[in-house]
Amino acid sequence: MIEAVGLTKRYGAKTAVYNLSFQVRPGAVTGFLGPNGSGKSTTMRMILGLDQPTAGHVTIGGHPFRKLPNAPRQVGALLDAKAVHGGRSARQHLLCLAQLSGIPARRVDEVLGVVGLQNVARKRSKGFSLGMGQRLGIAAALLGDPQVLLFDEPVNGLDPEGILWVRNLMKQLAAEGRTVFVSSHLMSEMALTADHLIVIGRGQLLADMSVRDFISYNSADFARVRVPDGQTQAREKLTAALSEAGGQVLPETDGALRVTGLPLPRISDLAHEADVRLWELSPHQASLEEAYMRMTQGAVDYRSTADQRAGLQQPGFAPGMPGGFPGQPGHPGQPGALPPGALPGFTPPPLPHQAGPGTHPGAPLPGQPVPGAPVPGQAPNPYAAPGQAPQAVPQPPAPQAAPQPAAPPAPAAPPAQPTAAPADLNKHDSEDAR
Repeated sequence: MIEAVGLTKRYGAKTAVYNLSFQVRPGAVTGFLGPNGSGKSTTMRMILGLDQPTAGHVTIGGHPFRKLPNAPRQVGALLDAKAVHGGRSARQHLLCLAQLSGIPARRVDEVLGVVGLQNVARKRSKGFSLGMGQRLGIAAALLGDPQVLLFDEPVNGLDPEGILWVRNLMKQLAAEGRTVFVSSHLMSEMALTADHLIVIGRGQLLADMSVRDFISYNSADFARVRVPDGQTQAREKLTAALSEAGGQVLPETDGALRVTGLPLPRISDLAHEADVRLWELSPHQASLEEAYMRMTQGAVDYRSTADQRAGLQQPGFAPGMPGGFPGQPGHPGQPGALPPGALPGFTPPPLPHQAGPGTHPGAPLPGQPVPGAPVPGQAPNPYAAPGQAPQAVPQPPAPQAAPQPAAPPAPAAPPAQPTAAPADLNKHDSEDAR
């Protein structure tokens, strides 16, 4: 049995654990729960003698860990699965531990088989995955066949098959009369594995009770009641009958009723007396996760805030939709829209009606057609300057007369400090000019 009395640990001005008292009894899996930074790892280190308490004491079987004779034969622990020399194989690592504790070498092969690492026993541990490292750490904890076992996040990195194996292993060890103390953040696994819970927050004890009692005390059980769809009068009639009997009735979003304060048989009798037919009458009990969140909501040190992504995005950008959503700034046709194909940071040039012909990058060069509808009955003049109305091209004279060439257009005004465009755009324009 593990017993802590007034356990306190301070690191300078920070108090990691304060006046913590509890007992971990044999024959059951005891879950050790708490938010990040609540002092779970510090408590387990003090149990194993790795940290000296500032005040109070903790014993295993009535003795401090450091005074236990041949402690590895009595206590097994997994605190850090990475605490292995990467150059050693799994078998060499366990063999070193066995020799230090006077454990026969044959036990090494036994625990390798228990954790499923017999096929990789001679491979270096630096090539192990996180799940394989967890299995090796569990093997080290089981090496001395101890009566007390401590595990810190034992299923971290394991696949579903490995998680099921650890769950069954914990239950088997407890059924053999051993003391099993498990720290984990996986509420679903604790609900399936643990028989008893010790919950701490900010270094102080919050709960020390069975899993069933913990869920019952930290959640509101209720019954879901549903009448046939469309029978509004029957629903109102049942609500009135339940309220008169002392129940609290709240409507659900899906049309059902949430009833508290009345047991299910009483709800059924009241519905029968009111001549109301029920489509659903089911109990609801909160999960361990819901109960845990309700108890520890005031002891959480690290809380997430809203993600202020608006200030990190380009103006007019919406994920998954080029140019933003319709109706938003930056969408084509809205103020602030970027031209199609514009690069981030590209400054749109002045429009033709905002500056004279040829004063913006990308202006048509001689030989390029000017966009715009042609004048009816006349061919568009390919030499018209930007911003000019389409002009008719002089028709060739009669066959007997020599053709008269069209007068060349007047040169465009020099550009007035055009806005610099990206290098690839300038290169494209120069190639077209050539």
